[in-house]
Amino acid sequence: MIAKSFAERLLGIALSGGADFAELFCEVTKNNVVSAIGNKVERANDTLVSGIGIRAFKGTRTVYSSSSDLSPEGMIACAKAVAEAMGEKTNAPSVVLTERVFPNAHPTLFVPTDTEAKRRADLLLTGCNAALDYNPAIRQVTGSLLGVDHTVLVANTEGLFATDRKIRTRIAVSALAANESDSQSGYSGPGSGCGLEFFEKVSPESVGKEAARQAMVNLGATYCPAGRMTVAIENGFGGVIFHEACGHSLEAAAVAIGASQMAGKLGQRIANPKVTAVDDGTIPNAWGSINMDDEGTPSQRNVLIENGVLKSYLVDRLGSRRMGLPMTGSGRRQSYRFEATSRMTNTFIENGPDKNEDIIASIENGLYCKHMGGGSVNPLTGAFNFAVSEGYLVKNGKIEGAVRGATLIGTGSEILQNIDMVGNNLACAEGMCGAASGSIPTNVGQPLIRVSMITVGGR
Repeated sequence: MIAKSFAERLLGIALSGGADFAELFCEVTKNNVVSAIGNKVERANDTLVSGIGIRAFKGTRTVYSSSSDLSPEGMIACAKAVAEAMGEKTNAPSVVLTERVFPNAHPTLFVPTDTEAKRRADLLLTGCNAALDYNPAIRQVTGSLLGVDHTVLVANTEGLFATDRKIRTRIAVSALAANESDSQSGYSGPGSGCGLEFFEKVSPESVGKEAARQAMVNLGATYCPAGRMTVAIENGFGGVIFHEACGHSLEAAAVAIGASQMAGKLGQRIANPKVTAVDDGTIPNAWGSINMDDEGTPSQRNVLIENGVLKSYLVDRLGSRRMGLPMTGSGRRQSYRFEATSRMTNTFIENGPDKNEDIIASIENGLYCKHMGGGSVNPLTGAFNFAVSEGYLVKNGKIEGAVRGATLIGTGSEILQNIDMVGNNLACAEGMCGAASGSIPTNVGQPLIRVSMITVGGR
């Protein structure tokens, strides 16, 4: 992408503004999206994203410049812009880079962006047709198949020169079920950090049927009652609760400036002793996994909470300078246009000591959240709200009728303390996380958990 000698020159220029550290991030990303409505392909889009971002540090002050111009002149101009913004004039120091090769823990057989369009379209239409055929009440289906081939180069004035390639594949199907008086939707969107061999493990048919099944369940559901109650949250995407309500509050971007409910709490008990939570970017071929982060730090497994005690934050380079803590392989960004900051990878609550059947049996009057939807959180206060995309009332230890319109409302600190039962069926699910450095792929996960008391919004 960039010759090592030229990278050394660019970094020297960036340092000439008086910085004590500089890095460059170069990217070439191929994206392909096939979209369908019903049983017909609507469009197939191929895009190419390429560019460079150069950042300089002086203490905890940073200057960042990016450019889509990868000509030598364009990249030199980008480096000069950083030096000029830093504000001092010094001679460009010499920089010596040494190539580092990161082991690839995420092998790929069939790169989706290099696969013929017909094969990708056939896979998507198989999923869409499965949803359409599920029930006559399914009136509308949309779907997409995403393929990403993301290659990056990171070099910095500590001598690092490293490249990495990340492949991702994801299929998503949405289904709308309707009768004479109502319509409701369902969704399924699994993905992986690999190529089209993903479909050897997950069939397009199963994705379409799951979207249609959810739509049919919601079509027959009654409205959820509101109030304070005990809630069981199922595995997989149920982990979005921890990701949003707690995970963002553990990112150095918020912690380092005191804008997090978790600031200053290392070593303190912040959760029920049954809760152990991990962010692990090393899981082979997982959706959120990376070999190195976007600052060139090796990916690693970070135990965030162990038996209820806060053990670690997620720390990028700037956070490390501000907090005096080691980097955790958490510096991530959507593209070269964004300055990297602390972000999650695959974040989940570990299996616990409780039997899943005992969790449901323990609830006299509450809610079982089989699938969670989207939500939002304020990292400073931890206040959150999340939609329940598929839920059921629980009466006397038994799951009863489906309900819709439920939301979970609370704070991260409250929910961590109120998780009083943790099951043993850990599973993860794929999502996209948006924050200051753009939208990035992240996994969320957990086993079935019980929250002893939480506010449920409904009717």
